[in-house]
Amino acid sequence: MGSSYFLAFSLCFLLVFPDPTLSVKIPGWLNDKARDRFLDCRETLNLILHMSLSFHGLQECCLVIMICRAFIYKGFLTPEECDHLIDLAKDKLEKSMVADNESGKSIESEVRTSSGMFLDKSQDEIVADVEDRIAAWTFLPAENGESMQILHYENGQKYEPHYDYFHDKVNQELGGHRIATVLMYLSSVEKGGETVFPDAEGKLSQPKDDSWSDCAKRGYAVKPSKGDALLFFSLHPDATTDPSSLHGSCPVIEGEKWSATKWIHVRSFDKVEKVPIGCFDEDRNCPMWAKAGECAKNPKYMVGAGTTPGYCRKSCNACTSSTASS
Repeated sequence: MGSSYFLAFSLCFLLVFPDPTLSVKIPGWLNDKARDRFLDCRETLNLILHMSLSFHGLQECCLVIMICRAFIYKGFLTPEECDHLIDLAKDKLEKSMVADNESGKSIESEVRTSSGMFLDKSQDEIVADVEDRIAAWTFLPAENGESMQILHYENGQKYEPHYDYFHDKVNQELGGHRIATVLMYLSSVEKGGETVFPDAEGKLSQPKDDSWSDCAKRGYAVKPSKGDALLFFSLHPDATTDPSSLHGSCPVIEGEKWSATKWIHVRSFDKVEKVPIGCFDEDRNCPMWAKAGECAKNPKYMVGAGTTPGYCRKSCNACTSSTASS
């Protein structure tokens, strides 16, 4: 499965950027011709994924929104795995919290009214297998993920639209920003409980009948279906935050909703990485990126901001060799 995804994404980028020496940008700045090629890439990607997954006897995975940025994996979890995760959590639930934008501390808020708890990493064989499967699907190391959170929404409970990336620096010290989220639906919901993206592309073109809640009709939405998983990215390919990743959980109208969330960071979440002192690049591609003008176009990643150093400080001439001895 991994090689098939790698091939699909490689073709996707080659369709848009046939010259590998060009720096990759987010879809928003593409001209009309390049954007059309990106849209063609979406169809190619879906076709490759469907053919590959069918060949391997796996369930269907499909691209749904935000042009190569969000995917649904049908049947990612078995019914038995869903029930097992619920059983691990249901007698340990507590009021869900949110991160304060200023201090980074966990606080109670009316924007999030669910209950939840965190499992331990590799808590048992089933949890470990699910975590390995997530790493294989996302191409992101398992160590970059937080512990899996199990959430329970009862009638009327919700999570207002929010971002999974952080606005404070405290939560970025361990692992950096959250780059991706895998949301696994552990139960189906009779009505309501949809995951909604209010600012996603194509939100007005998605057909919706009366089976969708009013909340879901305000954006591109995904209905909870037991066993399905939704993967979406909170950062652009150039590591800047993506405002279109705004998402929320619509209020449950009938039934109840169980879900499992895996947040994945840009770096390891298992250990604190010390900031290196010295004048050097942390990626071998830095000279090429600097030559292409990325130091000015993407300064946060290349040079850094505030107390957070960038990854290509040497190539961007943002430091001197004397820094290494200071």
